[in-house]
Amino acid sequence: MLTLPELFVSILKTARWIRPLALAGLCCLMALPAGSAQNSQAPSQPSMAPPPATSPSVDTSELEFLQAADEVLADMSKLLSLPVLEPLKKSVRTREQIRDYLVKSMREDKKDDKRDADRKTLEALGLIPKGYPLDQKLLSLLTEQIAGMYDPKTREFFIADWTSPADQRMIMAHELTHALQDQHFHVEKWGDAAKPNDDGELARSAVLEGSATVAMLDYLLRDTGKSARDLSDLDPSLLLGDTDGSPELADAPQILRDEMLFPYLPGATFVQRLLKAWGGWADLHKIFENPPASTQQILHPDLYLRGVAPVAVALPPLGKILPRGWKKLDENILGEFGVNEVLKQFLGKQRADDLASSWTGDRYAIYERQPGGRILLVIRLHLAGDAQAARFFGGYSEALETKDTERSNLLRRPNFFSFETPDGGVFLRCFASDCLSAEGTTRENFDAMTHAIGWPEANDAPRKSGSPAIETRLRPPAAVPTSELPRANPSAILSVRPHAP
Repeated sequence: MLTLPELFVSILKTARWIRPLALAGLCCLMALPAGSAQNSQAPSQPSMAPPPATSPSVDTSELEFLQAADEVLADMSKLLSLPVLEPLKKSVRTREQIRDYLVKSMREDKKDDKRDADRKTLEALGLIPKGYPLDQKLLSLLTEQIAGMYDPKTREFFIADWTSPADQRMIMAHELTHALQDQHFHVEKWGDAAKPNDDGELARSAVLEGSATVAMLDYLLRDTGKSARDLSDLDPSLLLGDTDGSPELADAPQILRDEMLFPYLPGATFVQRLLKAWGGWADLHKIFENPPASTQQILHPDLYLRGVAPVAVALPPLGKILPRGWKKLDENILGEFGVNEVLKQFLGKQRADDLASSWTGDRYAIYERQPGGRILLVIRLHLAGDAQAARFFGGYSEALETKDTERSNLLRRPNFFSFETPDGGVFLRCFASDCLSAEGTTRENFDAMTHAIGWPEANDAPRKSGSPAIETRLRPPAAVPTSELPRANPSAILSVRPHAP
């Protein structure tokens, strides 16, 4: 007899795994074309690439699809303890119809200036190359991959016409979880309530996609008498599958791949932990009344269960410090997930996980100089303690140095690091448990920033052997729960929601 973990792996090996992606408030699944195909009941072998939209591959009739959707909806309603409140619109769509739908949705999601700010922030952080065609690449990726979608705006579920009948019920289990949650909790309005904190938005997306992923696993396990709660540990790596058959996904920068997967993999782990702690689906629904505040709580579910929220971090009054000609493009929160991505890009995953785990809050702003288009990026982070800030200073200064190859006049002091680039000076300073970085400015402006937040004058004297790597605390930095601060106007690195080219 198989143990439950072995049974779980066996089911995943016999199921064509679905790679999901949250986009612009849409709840959708992306099918990985590589891998075996078969649901828990009927086997089939899909081709490596879906057929074109002009040659649908769905073998079942429209009537059979609608009947199957109604059956799965009833199953999920019982599994989730969420009664069906109204009839659900559902349809089958071609690849071209799905692409047209995505184009329309992307155009409605963000204004041009917000999309431009997101792209420039990712470039400034070194997460995508300069000039990278972000929107076009994401649209190509989605058009290649989407297998099914629930749209809370129109309250409609549709499935791609190239999905095999064997896959459809598993796709339905995921998407109809969204539909039921929407009927009871109005998921689009619930997700938007985190705005303009995009780290908070990503955390709420992880609740939605994580719960739909775990619900789909429960649907697959329904005939075994077990559920995802019975797994000793839900290993997200089991959900990845083989990406060799997805050229768009394989070609995407690491940040895009990671952000696409975050709501589903850490999200699923988070939801499984809550299901175990709270006893089942009926109790899980209270998360809609008390949503997670950050990606940190998703990555560390016990922090959410203990009510440990990030602190609010204030930036210096940059509008008063910078000379005329600088325009603020955006302001936001990176979150632990975003900070981890930046560190991982230049230091590797192991060091990034170690350093980012001490994150307790941040805020960043991006400015552009007119004319000329020079970029200024300012980030202030609050770490778990002085020692953690000292370690972060060492790691982040190394990341900055690695990112900018055209550097000169490098200066490294116990708690101060700087160098010059053709695009302006790069500065990093840590004081007590806070760190402040600025890229694309002058030493005079950076000193004005640290003075404005109450830090003493920087000590640029050479470091003595055995001296501490960070200034001692003179007074604690202001740190209040995020919920108690008025919302600033953040911009998000990791809500890179595309629009049509």
